[in-house]
Amino acid sequence: MDEPEEINKKELMDYYGYKGKIGTAKYYLRYLGNWVLQTLAKLSPHPGIAVKLQRIRGVKIGKHVYIGPDVNLDDLYPHLITIEDYVSIGMRTLIFVHSNPTCSMDLKNNYYQREVAPTTIKRGAWITPGCIILAGVTIGENSIVGAGSVVVKDVEPYTIVGGSPAKLIKRLERRV
Repeated sequence: MDEPEEINKKELMDYYGYKGKIGTAKYYLRYLGNWVLQTLAKLSPHPGIAVKLQRIRGVKIGKHVYIGPDVNLDDLYPHLITIEDYVSIGMRTLIFVHSNPTCSMDLKNNYYQREVAPTTIKRGAWITPGCIILAGVTIGENSIVGAGSVVVKDVEPYTIVGGSPAKLIKRLERRV
């Protein structure tokens, strides 16, 4: 039986179309490059620099986006994250596009294989500090995710959600 680390590496190499020794070198260089850019973005003293570094990684980011300190955007598949215009993402937020029981062979083989699904944050959304957004989720337009929330399913536009798992708190109504 293969070791879990080798299976994970093979899954990623297959995803990116890498083969052989050159493919293995590309795999490690991609991972290292992403890690360096992600680390620099997380430590950036200015949100504009963080946005530029995340764009270089392949994250699709619109105009007027704020990314706070220590925000982690998926390490392996950054190109599957879309952040539309006028979005604010608070510090220490984690956004994923994949989930994987990395080392449990029983879970990996029999119950829960690697899942890869795009994650989208729509125009005007506000992700407050310390949130976790899981793979395949869409955060609706002008919605708010409360601090420390774990978002496991789509958030409707113009709503406030919070908690773990995040649940509807309120529908937003325009002030007159």
